Amino acid sequence: MKVLRAALALAALCAAGGVAAQSGEDLIKKDGCTACHAVDKKIVGPAYKDVANKYRNDPKASAYLQEKVKKGGAGVWGPVPMPPNTQVSDADIKTIVAWVLALK
Repeated sequence: MKVLRAALALAALCAAGGVAAQSGEDLIKKDGCTACHAVDKKIVGPAYKDVANKYRNDPKASAYLQEKVKKGGAGVWGPVPMPPNTQVSDADIKTIVAWVLALK
């Protein structure tokens, strides 16, 4: 009976796509964001917690930051520009931004 349950669970997993969604933390590592950013300290770009604090009460923050990550920009956090991240999927960017904004 246990083997049958395991087989059914595996079949359901395969039918559902078989891949769990990656977290924002996983994606920042996969997509190379950690080369310039860290959770709690400035590297080249701002700390993710600083970004979260700056935009915490802005209802337009998610859309703004998603565009900023995709297209790049400069001047908000200093003179060093953030290059565009056109290689990162929109879905990954949305997940990353949501994760950043949830940091405390």
